Amino acid sequence: MKFSATLFAGAATLCLATTIGSSAAADGHAPSCGLNTGEAATGEPITVGGINGNAPPGDFSGGTDAAAAYFACVNANGGINGRPINYLVENDQWNPELAGQVATKLVKDEGVVALVGNGSVVEMAVNARLYADEGVMAMASGCAISECYESANIVSTNQGPLPSGIGALKYAVEELGTEHAICIGFNIPNNGGWACGWMENYMASKGKVGTSILMDPTAVDLNSVYLQALTEGADTILLMLPAAPAIGLLKVAEEQGGRDLFKWVSPTPLYDPGVADILGDYWADNLYINIELAQFDSAGADNQNWIKVMDAYGQADDRRDTFSQSGYVSAKFFVDALLALDPSTIDRDSVTAAIKGIVGAESDLLCDPYYVGDADRHMPNHSGRMVKFTGTGFEMVRDCYDIDTEYLEPILAQEAALGLR
Repeated sequence: MKFSATLFAGAATLCLATTIGSSAAADGHAPSCGLNTGEAATGEPITVGGINGNAPPGDFSGGTDAAAAYFACVNANGGINGRPINYLVENDQWNPELAGQVATKLVKDEGVVALVGNGSVVEMAVNARLYADEGVMAMASGCAISECYESANIVSTNQGPLPSGIGALKYAVEELGTEHAICIGFNIPNNGGWACGWMENYMASKGKVGTSILMDPTAVDLNSVYLQALTEGADTILLMLPAAPAIGLLKVAEEQGGRDLFKWVSPTPLYDPGVADILGDYWADNLYINIELAQFDSAGADNQNWIKVMDAYGQADDRRDTFSQSGYVSAKFFVDALLALDPSTIDRDSVTAAIKGIVGAESDLLCDPYYVGDADRHMPNHSGRMVKFTGTGFEMVRDCYDIDTEYLEPILAQEAALGLR
């Protein structure tokens, strides 16, 4: 199977919205947002930005969609002590040049006080320096590259491929008997190379074997990748890929009867309500996925409020995936931080300080308290859950657990300094 834009587009249009929200909408309660006054904010707007990447090979717009919905709900309920949020969203279209242009527009021309809900594979690498130079924080929600976690002015509520992928592999080693795993990812140094490299270190630390197959994202031949995997002598495949190519590889394996030749594990991208319709029964009980936030049908208060917000203030075609949950919780923490400020003094400096001052914020969507702090890197979410694909959905097989990797050592030291450990 040659990897194609058609396949990407097919996965990008997975139906994510219709079934998740029914339970919360049915209970008749309005969503909870900010001050909950029920009165629209009419003061001077506070301008906030957001950047997503929505074009082949993937749609990372879920975070900004959810942030937009939450901000609309906040604006309808008193705003930031009377001031509404004017949320401006740009699409970088996976184009580094465009990513730089839209960030400059938001940060310099529009003068945003912060960026919230960002989700992209390119924009953080392009703009991390800009954000630091301009003293503006990006509370991201859909990160997949190293710069997103190794920059002073970017912090995300999603884990990204490194913790989630190693989390999946940790489960495979401890529960499935994995001895030799292949990490299949894109040959992008700050994405597949970064995450698969640390996966190899993790396997070595456990006395196991880890190898990597990295594909050129512009010329992917999934048949060749699968055939190469067959020659490696591994017992486990870690799909360190976005959903569309991961699904494509599973389809290649299915066509060649490969399900039982490996244990199959994946980080979060395959946790998607539309996956069941594409994969069907063949992969039931044979695919394990690490998820970065709570299950979509979790009864937790924040998860249920996310559903209500999307039902009441989202658009019909908004994605409702992990990035959407992440965008909601980023927006919620952002609003909570701004509500503690004197509304008459809100500017970029005060907002940056308020964001960096977040310590110990809690949500049932996350396993651990969220924090930012003043540091040269941020990864507050590195504990996840494990689910098994059932053929029609997902079943929790392990609740919140952390990973053990040297990569987290500076993060854990930061948490200890903040009194979180």
